[in-house]
Amino acid sequence: MENVMYQILSLVLTIMGLVLTYYVVPWLKNKATDDKLSTVEMWVNISVSAAEQIFKNSNMGETKKTYVLEFLKSKGITITDQELDALIEAAVYEINKAKNLLFTDLALSDNITKAEAK
Repeated sequence: MENVMYQILSLVLTIMGLVLTYYVVPWLKNKATDDKLSTVEMWVNISVSAAEQIFKNSNMGETKKTYVLEFLKSKGITITDQELDALIEAAVYEINKAKNLLFTDLALSDNITKAEAK
């Protein structure tokens, strides 16, 4: 009887180990990857914004990118160059889109003010 209970317990523990290995471990790895990506995106956005603020001339793209890469390296960011380029380009796109929206809104409000003054 004791031997049967031991074998059943051993089988249950083995099945639990397989389930954990098959479902839980990949889920944890994926979660860690998502958290890492969120952290990387945060640092990319911060460094791109800082580079845009520090290097205001429009022809300083390479200098800005070098600054961003060095900043990210100092934070220990380790992803492929291709992934990093995509994140940097996405951050720059978002900044430029926000600038365009702001200037469009300012131009519209300026035109409305001028029209009201007439």
